[in-house]
Amino acid sequence: MGNVAKRPDGKYRARWRDLSGTEHAKHFTKKRDADAWLAIVEGDKLRGQYVDPTDRTTVAQYARRWAAARPHNPRTAKRVDSLIRTHIEGTSLGTRRLVQVLPSDAQAWVTDRSQTLSPSTLRLLVSLVRSVYTSAQHDRLVGRSPFAARLTMPESQQKRVVPLTVEQVHHLAAVMPPRNRAMVLTQAGLGLRIGELLALRLTDIDFPDQVVRVETQIAPGERTRTAPKTAWSERTVPLPAPVADALAAHIEAFPPAADGTLFTTRFGQPYRHDYYGTRIFQAAVSAAGLPDGTTPHDLRHHYASILLHAGESVIAVAERLGHKNAKLVLSTYGHLMPDSEERTRKAVENAWRKGSADSARTTARPAQRNRRSRRFVRR
Repeated sequence: MGNVAKRPDGKYRARWRDLSGTEHAKHFTKKRDADAWLAIVEGDKLRGQYVDPTDRTTVAQYARRWAAARPHNPRTAKRVDSLIRTHIEGTSLGTRRLVQVLPSDAQAWVTDRSQTLSPSTLRLLVSLVRSVYTSAQHDRLVGRSPFAARLTMPESQQKRVVPLTVEQVHHLAAVMPPRNRAMVLTQAGLGLRIGELLALRLTDIDFPDQVVRVETQIAPGERTRTAPKTAWSERTVPLPAPVADALAAHIEAFPPAADGTLFTTRFGQPYRHDYYGTRIFQAAVSAAGLPDGTTPHDLRHHYASILLHAGESVIAVAERLGHKNAKLVLSTYGHLMPDSEERTRKAVENAWRKGSADSARTTARPAQRNRRSRRFVRR
């Protein structure tokens, strides 16, 4: 147990030991203040809520410790490292002690970061820092997270997806270099992510059963295969006949690499994201006269829009795209559901017609009963 003792200078020293047995002290002018402080410390220890007020761990230091303990895949670890280095270590928040940061400090930091980051990236960064502070709470380095309070962040307005038409996709493929034409048709006809497209191997294509197995990807900045983005990304996709024909023609004209990679440079190497996406693909976008900002991901949007227009359920579309659930499909492509305005009108009209007919029948029945009653009375 702690104790309070009077010092020669007239002040009162409150002494206590933390959970590891290390002794700490704090000085007060009045004895009742020292006693109150000691009571709070001992109570927190009994409740398992004790926090060492002398701990000097900074936000940046603990963020690094937190990141090192996470089972992140290489791509996520690289992104987390960049966020910590640029937006935590590189700001005043990173040098502050964990226990010093107040909710108002957290809001000021968020406001500052909003000047340089997009709303979506800012939300990702704030989520990371919240996770860091949650871990610090569990380690009893802070009593309460300053990021648990409601923070004001800029609104993220998602632009409505305007998918490419079938004609635009085929025109884009036509202006591509011969070695890359099948890449456009394959991505648009299978709904692949660009990393999944670049990693496609001959063994992934099952021509007899008309399916394609998505089992690997090539991450940005890499040329080696890794596991798919998420567990739900590993999937089997139906192989449409036009895509099968395009792949067969490509394989005949450009034989796969030794490891089976279908789409390679003229040197037999897999394409890098940046080289294919920003040089080859963007040059074809300009040549085809497609809207500025069109990227390979727009071919994935094209695939989703075709499935929805054909009446596929959002759950089926989510599975084809490799999403965990249908929420992202609904939020991204909900406005592409076929004839939604006409269905809404018909739903209300049919319900009201039925309701009016039922109401008329219900009103007529009491009137008939009343006439019968009057006839019975006259008799």
